[in-house]
Amino acid sequence: MNIESFSKPCGALIHGVDLSKPLLAEQVAAIRKAWLSHQVVAFPAQQLGLEDIERFAFDMGPRGEDPFIKGLPGHPHVVEVKREANEASKLFAETWHSDWSFLPSPPAGTVLYGEVIPPTGGDTLFADQYAAYDALPLALRIPLAGRMGVHSARGGYSRGGLYGESDKGRSMAILYNDSALKTHLHPLVLTHPETGRKALFVNPGYTIGIEGMAQDEAMDVLRQLFKFQVEERFIYRHPWSPGMLTLWDNRCLLHAATGGYEGHRRLLYRVTVAQQVQ
Repeated sequence: MNIESFSKPCGALIHGVDLSKPLLAEQVAAIRKAWLSHQVVAFPAQQLGLEDIERFAFDMGPRGEDPFIKGLPGHPHVVEVKREANEASKLFAETWHSDWSFLPSPPAGTVLYGEVIPPTGGDTLFADQYAAYDALPLALRIPLAGRMGVHSARGGYSRGGLYGESDKGRSMAILYNDSALKTHLHPLVLTHPETGRKALFVNPGYTIGIEGMAQDEAMDVLRQLFKFQVEERFIYRHPWSPGMLTLWDNRCLLHAATGGYEGHRRLLYRVTVAQQVQ
């Protein structure tokens, strides 16, 4: 196995491993080590079925949940991230976010496999939140100390949300419902449970307030953080190719989808990896 790291804030390619076959324990350990070190790792030129994608994901950690997207028949933990060639709905997941940060226990990782990749566009942007925290100015760092952020899916998956009742013509199997109105608290500065490093844990997609802070004041602080945490110096732009499998760490990264492939079909399979029980 060969790891090709990038001269970017995060990201690496892993070569020399066939994910269509069960991994040895030492391979799993090496991949998890690379993932924790580089935050996002990709395996190009894999030929994988759904069972292969699931097996890899659950070598990395426990089964996670996808509360607002319907799983595939026979593979309930696999969801399609899909856009048809003639689809005109708003691009899915183009707002910066950490997957499902509104859950009581947000997921550790996400696995995404490129089944149908357009010839142009569709890159995924990743923003390194270790680096963002390390570079945070004192004026922004002080208001965060000991504070909890309020996270909710209401902006996306409630009836009135972006993917709610008014979202028509979308090919993805999104299941909006009133449970999206719930809120959960998470530290604004997260200590990664496996690396011990500190990372910003707020995102424009799901963080809607700060516990114990007036909403106007909280949104002022959050807007400053949202702008700062995705500055160009923290970003890695990830290009896709057919058969590429990518694994990223939601505890220390934000990500966002990009378009640019109008007129082309795009299909990826996604599996969520839960936190390890400590």
